[in-house]
Amino acid sequence: MTFLSSISDITLPLTDPVLKFFVILTIILFAPLLLNRFRIPPLLGLIIAGIIIGPHGINLMERDSSIILSGTAGLLYIMFLAGLEIDIADFKKNSGKSMLFGMYTFLIPMVLGTIVGFYVFKFSMLSSILLASMFASHTLIVYPIISKYGITKNRAVTVAVGGTMITDTLSLLVLTIIVGMVTGETSSGFWLRMGISVVVFACVIIFLFPIIARWFFKRVKDSVSQYVFVLAMVFFGAVLSEMAGVEGIIGAFLTGLSLNRLIPSTSPLMNRVEFVGNAIFIPFFLIGVGMLVDYRAFFRDFDTIFVAVVMTLVATLAKYCAAYFTQKSLKYTNDECSVIFGLSNAQAAATLAAVTVGYNIVIGETPAGEPIRLLNESVLNGTIVMILVTCTIASFVAQKGARNISLSESIADENEEKSVEENILIPIRDSENIDELVNLSALIKRKDIRTGFYALNVIDNRKPDAGADNKAQKILERAQKTASAVDIQLNSLLRYDLSVSNAIVSVIRENKITDLILGLHERVEESKDSFLGYMTERVLNNSNVNTYIYRSVQPISTIKRHIVVLPKNAEAELGFPFWVVRVWNMVISTGSKIVFYGTQKTIDVIRDIYKSGIVNAEFNVLGDWDDFLVISRVMRPDDNLTVVMSRREMVSYHPTMKKMPYYLNKYFADYSFLLIYPMQLTVGEDENSDLLNASLLTNLNKLKGLSKGR
Repeated sequence: MTFLSSISDITLPLTDPVLKFFVILTIILFAPLLLNRFRIPPLLGLIIAGIIIGPHGINLMERDSSIILSGTAGLLYIMFLAGLEIDIADFKKNSGKSMLFGMYTFLIPMVLGTIVGFYVFKFSMLSSILLASMFASHTLIVYPIISKYGITKNRAVTVAVGGTMITDTLSLLVLTIIVGMVTGETSSGFWLRMGISVVVFACVIIFLFPIIARWFFKRVKDSVSQYVFVLAMVFFGAVLSEMAGVEGIIGAFLTGLSLNRLIPSTSPLMNRVEFVGNAIFIPFFLIGVGMLVDYRAFFRDFDTIFVAVVMTLVATLAKYCAAYFTQKSLKYTNDECSVIFGLSNAQAAATLAAVTVGYNIVIGETPAGEPIRLLNESVLNGTIVMILVTCTIASFVAQKGARNISLSESIADENEEKSVEENILIPIRDSENIDELVNLSALIKRKDIRTGFYALNVIDNRKPDAGADNKAQKILERAQKTASAVDIQLNSLLRYDLSVSNAIVSVIRENKITDLILGLHERVEESKDSFLGYMTERVLNNSNVNTYIYRSVQPISTIKRHIVVLPKNAEAELGFPFWVVRVWNMVISTGSKIVFYGTQKTIDVIRDIYKSGIVNAEFNVLGDWDDFLVISRVMRPDDNLTVVMSRREMVSYHPTMKKMPYYLNKYFADYSFLLIYPMQLTVGEDENSDLLNASLLTNLNKLKGLSKGR
């Protein structure tokens, strides 16, 4: 009876916060699934759900402060993710193209909007310019669709995101100037204050935020604390932006750019950032946008219908022209044009800000005493309709273009990489360095690989221990947990053997391992005279796979530069293309700089590989490895030393490699380092120059296939 009476007491709109949250979660769960049967994008499904449950629908709930707060967080999250997921090197490379699109997508709507406002709607010039600024701005509301298809690093997406920052900044600047002119505040002091505040806010985010974040990530390992810190930085960036007189979305985007290098795309932290945003914040924003839409406004009077239709047509036509001209200017494909148009056509955040400000500014009164507003009620209602229509068009167009691009990239990758197999083995003795070894494997792998990862723990049969099994299982479970945080399927292997090295070598052969990742051993009595350790040396002597020995003194995501030292003839080794691609992937994922040292011939080969400019690379000639200690003078804090080694009597072996343990202990003790032992030719082949040249040609051809599109 109590339950039935509780149900009967429920009135609309809902006020119980628990019930409201349950309803919204139910919508987030089921609305995309139901509408997907009709091929309606999930993003659009959430907006439609917001229309239905909102105050202009069945009035299930109001768009109160809790919805507004969550929606604001979702909007900031979208802009933050756009900055975080963008390829910084590609962004810099395409900055001119982003500027071109940014000016297209700002100037074309400004011109068309001003003409329509002045000559069609008969508005004043200030009202017409403000109306045009609404058309010029746009919101990356369909960015989650792009992210879902995995094409966030596509050149069209990079250009569109960069252009968004430009046009939104200019549009919001127009809004600020119009408001200042109407209120009479556009004095010389106004321009000076605005200019100084914008420069200061941008410098704080771009230069100070990375320093703070790097300091924090070095000292705090707790995953929850790291995520909360990132969220706080996003909102702090938005607050600084608003204090400078521009919208918070600009600050959120710049925060994403500033933290880009510190949160690799394959890191556990990035996984958490994307998960929470896509599961909670962004859906709340989309539902909140839907709750704004009053579909009844479209049928109230002819003026509203006329204004809404014209606004929607002008906004869509202007954004399509901008995308089309960008496609023709940059020679992009039709699908890339669709992605650019889809990303730039959706009107929401900045548009709402402009129309709200314009509607609230009263510039006079009619003879009847009614207020004359900068933007009238017809424009306000027309804006809501425009938001719904443009978001609908943008969702369908972006989804089609993103799907085609993703499919074409998948086919290309399959054709290029179908013969390339990746299997990575991580032998683990204890739990101290599990996270860094797994994170390293996630950074060096191909971007599309989720399987082929193995964690191995070996129990020594010579020393029976009742608790050994339990301890080993806990270590492997810890490795699996870390791997799952970076979306990797890790296979756990538990072996019993009289020799750890024999067990590792056996697993390498049984599972066709291509890459072996080892942590630098802790000194124990049996290996006190060996830097690498007896076990590691046995593995190197009895296996011929690309082997990486890693010692971490700080999280790899906080590394600014990777100093890579190459021996003479490194390019002639069989494993050359494979470790180069691994390092390439690592640098691309972390956005760090890479500095090569080697002989002129080797540097020329490496420079030819990196000539695309996607990776920030520097090349230096190191004439002789006897001068290896010169490297210690160029090392800086937050550097990582990577040394390409060789086994004895191989073509790239140098006697100085015997001194490497001493050098690393004495001169590089404060730095992280990575020793790479590449797969090598069999003994005797290095005496034949023809074989070396053939090997080099084969390796370079493999490298082009492996690194393309990374």
